Amino acid sequence: MAQQETHERVSDVGDEFIDDTTDCAERERAHAERGTARPITVVGHPMLHRECREVTEFDDGLATLVDDLFASQRAAEGVGIAANQIGVDLKVFVYDCLDDDGVRHVGVVCNPVLDELPAGERVLNDDNEGCLSVPTAWAELARPDVAVVRGQDATGQPIAVRGTGHFARCLQHETDHLYGRLYIDRLSKRERKKALKMMAEGTPRYETVPNDVTQP
Repeated sequence: MAQQETHERVSDVGDEFIDDTTDCAERERAHAERGTARPITVVGHPMLHRECREVTEFDDGLATLVDDLFASQRAAEGVGIAANQIGVDLKVFVYDCLDDDGVRHVGVVCNPVLDELPAGERVLNDDNEGCLSVPTAWAELARPDVAVVRGQDATGQPIAVRGTGHFARCLQHETDHLYGRLYIDRLSKRERKKALKMMAEGTPRYETVPNDVTQP
């Protein structure tokens, strides 16, 4: 997910969720320095429009992929990136995202599944949203301001991550990617067309994968 400004407050994540706020700079730096930044796939690339494969092997290959994701995210100045955005057909995403209280969250989730939260816990937040795979485009998109994602870490251990506000948006956005959905797929036809026009008229600040089809 691309960086953006938001104004929603983030609450305490609670004891059952992972602590992804400790030693963030050191952990991100270690991953990014080991990894290799890869070009970003853009809307129209087939891998972005289908569900990715489950991660079943938590090995050195996965560790290298996680490093490359962090390196690619850093190069593109994003706050989250999914494996299919660098051309890898696996359900993995990483994030380096500030919450609305300015607290930094850094982590990795494999095989993510979003919880269906009770209606009383869902308040829609209609902030702007951007995407590294739809470069230079933004659109308002209503999403629940609380998100819980469950999956596995890079060693295969079960984890749960909770976020609200901007961080919740990031968790939902990246999980969507791994099921073949871009944020523009949630827009009206008019707003989707507007976003694609913004993308066509802009120049990405990072390397992208050449694409023959830009409007699937």
